Parts: sequence; C-alpha cells; structure tokens
Amino acid sequence: QVQVVESGGGLVQAGGSLRLSCAASGRTSTTYAVGWFRQAPGKEREYVAAVLWKDGTTFCTDSAKGRFTISRDTAKSTVYLEMNSLKPDDTALYYCAVIYRGRGIVNFARHYDTWGQGTRVTVSS
Repeated sequence: QVQVVESGGGLVQAGGSLRLSCAASGRTSTTYAVGWFRQAPGKEREYVAAVLWKDGTTFCTDSAKGRFTISRDTAKSTVYLEMNSLKPDDTALYYCAVIYRGRGIVNFARHYDTWGQGTRVTVSS
C-alpha cells in the first residue's frame, strides 16, 4: 500500500505562484508514476502532469506547459508541482495520485491506484 498527502494549496492572486507537495509513504519502492489532477467546481476531474518515479521523465498538458513544472525528490518520496503565472481558471482542488501496481497510462485517472485528499488552490482575479 502507498499513501499520499498533498499540501501547499492556498489563495493567491492572478499571476502569482504556488508549490504543491505530494508526500508518499508505504511501499513506495514499486511506484511507477505520480500524477497531479485537479477538479474545479462543477467540472470533471482533469489530468495536469505526471512524473515517472524511476527515471524522472515528466509529462504535462499543453495548458500547463511553460507555467507548471513537476519534479520529484526520491530521497524524500515527494513530488512537487511548481505553478507559476496562475490564472483564475486554475482554481481547483488539486489531487496527487500514484500508480504502484504495475504500469499505466499517466493521463488516465483510472490507472492510478491511490489518491490523496486534495489541496485547494484559489486564484483571485
């Protein structure tokens, strides 16, 4: 079993920055990928970015490219999502999730084995 806890959300003005953290615990040795998803009020959950645990390869959506950066610290079993130039449209509950039972397609939410409770990001205009 792997558990994750997100932190780092908050209220920020448009154009500002936040760094989200996802701390993993448990059997992290089998981790394949860690991803960030978000769900805005009244909308479906959407994929934001992911990182492959072993080699650090990163992926992100076109809307996140150039503004969001995902990274991992294997020594701390933590994944970060650095978010810059935030917009009101980025307001959402941000979730961290882990694929650890084999492999999967990182932008498919159903391929993830465990999810955190989320951390809220609010961007004011």
